[in-house]
Amino acid sequence: MAFTDRHGGVSADPYGSRNLGGSVGDDPAAVAENRALTAREFGLDPREVVFMRQVHSPDVAYAAEPFGAAPPALDGVCTDRPGLGLAVLVADCAPVLLADPVKGMVGAAHSGRAGTAAGVVAALVAEMRARGAGDLVAVVGPLACGACYEVPEALREQVAEVVPETWSSTRAGTPALDLRAGITAQLRRAGVADIRHDARCTIETADLYSYRRDHLTGRFAGYAWVAPGA
Repeated sequence: MAFTDRHGGVSADPYGSRNLGGSVGDDPAAVAENRALTAREFGLDPREVVFMRQVHSPDVAYAAEPFGAAPPALDGVCTDRPGLGLAVLVADCAPVLLADPVKGMVGAAHSGRAGTAAGVVAALVAEMRARGAGDLVAVVGPLACGACYEVPEALREQVAEVVPETWSSTRAGTPALDLRAGITAQLRRAGVADIRHDARCTIETADLYSYRRDHLTGRFAGYAWVAPGA
């Protein structure tokens, strides 16, 4: 499992430089080159990486191969095929990576405000367990933190009604959502005991893309894969 940052690619500003998002206005050739060099750095074949069409849904699926030029609308994917990389694109939403190192299965979920409220991470855990996964390791990646992710009061109440742990306030005392706390609670309720964190806040970390901070910007990614021969 790994998370990228915004450095080491070929995209020009305001996407500089390792933008992996293909629908944010960047040069498609630059995005393709960034995706290829990132895959190679992780020891993956650039042709063997799964990207989803992320739509803030609870929908998840198993992947035996990349989806190609027209990926389905999904926000979670899993595989047990060695050498197949799974990528989840983010710029404030949470990239959540899952693995069963005994079974040899990995998963990746895109869990923003809507996806967290809809339970996409729990859906991915259920899909992996239905396919034979046992004890899972989860890593919740960088996201907009609960002290920065300001929302209207009505939206805070709406999400917290479904996931109470998301209720938060900014440092200025205004309404906010703590997606990390909410996702952690969802994982625990789904029976995942080993939960780890890359606790960086995207809004506060210049090395990462943040839509809320910069608006016109790129996407970094969480990657999960089973190494060939593992």
